[in-house]
Amino acid sequence: MAQRKRLRTITGKPDYFDQLPDDLVLNILCKLSSSASCPSDFINVLITCKTLKRLATNPLVLSKAGAKMFAMKAERWSDSAHQFLKQCVKAGNSEASYTLGMIRFYCLQNRGSGASLMAKAAIKSHALAMYSLAVIQFNGSGGSKTDKNLRAGVALCARASVLGHVDALRELGHCLQDGYGVPQNIVEGRRLLVQANAKELALSLRSMMTWKPQQQQQQQQIEQQQNLHYACTVMGTAITGCPLLSDFGCNLLAREVHPASKFLREWFESRSGALDDGLRLCSHSGCGRPETRTHEFRRCSVCGTVNYCSRGCQALDWKARHKVECVPMDQWHGVLEDGGDMVEMEEGDEYVDIVE
Repeated sequence: MAQRKRLRTITGKPDYFDQLPDDLVLNILCKLSSSASCPSDFINVLITCKTLKRLATNPLVLSKAGAKMFAMKAERWSDSAHQFLKQCVKAGNSEASYTLGMIRFYCLQNRGSGASLMAKAAIKSHALAMYSLAVIQFNGSGGSKTDKNLRAGVALCARASVLGHVDALRELGHCLQDGYGVPQNIVEGRRLLVQANAKELALSLRSMMTWKPQQQQQQQQIEQQQNLHYACTVMGTAITGCPLLSDFGCNLLAREVHPASKFLREWFESRSGALDDGLRLCSHSGCGRPETRTHEFRRCSVCGTVNYCSRGCQALDWKARHKVECVPMDQWHGVLEDGGDMVEMEEGDEYVDIVE
């Protein structure tokens, strides 16, 4: 009897899922949407049958969708993709609010709506949304230079760092060390920078422990702890900068880039007219943020050839590539004594110290 029912289902008569409770299917779809590795994992469900499509677009399922489910290509952006993101936002999905907010603010240049969506995600303790809003406040993005709100940027970084966001913690440390938007406190600033490096190391170790044999895990953990102890000892001395852990032999895994950042970079790199003349993208390949006015981002104080939207992007890019492309270390002392002015200053440009 069961065999005959299955055969009738395959021929298209009764719906296969008519025999399953909706609650069970919804539970499965919630797990799928939260763990999907790409949008196609979920799209394949939508096109299977009408019953699955109805259940897959249930607000409960859409509210659980993870960031990778919104990892669409910029070249495939369409009104239907926009509507789907809006539907997820309406369902209360913080990742969708952040992703659509970034796209609207930077790509579609709808500043008010984009910032509002990011704020909606931030209210729900989305750390990356808080940090992105902090970057907007620090730069005065979408407005003029006088629209910068350093105190608001520091407050947002503080909230994001409490939630464990490493870049926000590092940004907060530099703000305290430099007295940028907050009373200067060099000791506390350095402590936060050390804490940011320790968090970065802990996250990297956690990732590596998932696949390495136990003996290798233990040996590497000992080496990393020794390197961390040495790094903390050096950073406790009277030096002006805060080295990255990679400078002490800690080969950290490359951080996974958020789908929204990938989308932004693809959008501006594939559209020649998307950026007005004179506007630049952040030099960190994993960022994707563009300037919203000329000379909005700050440049490297040594070579002057790269620009960054934030200290977080500067630190990551330094570790990934700029360390070998910038002026050689043996020339830093002479360059910094001359004020770091290696290129002709452009009106409105700000220079940011190298991360070493």
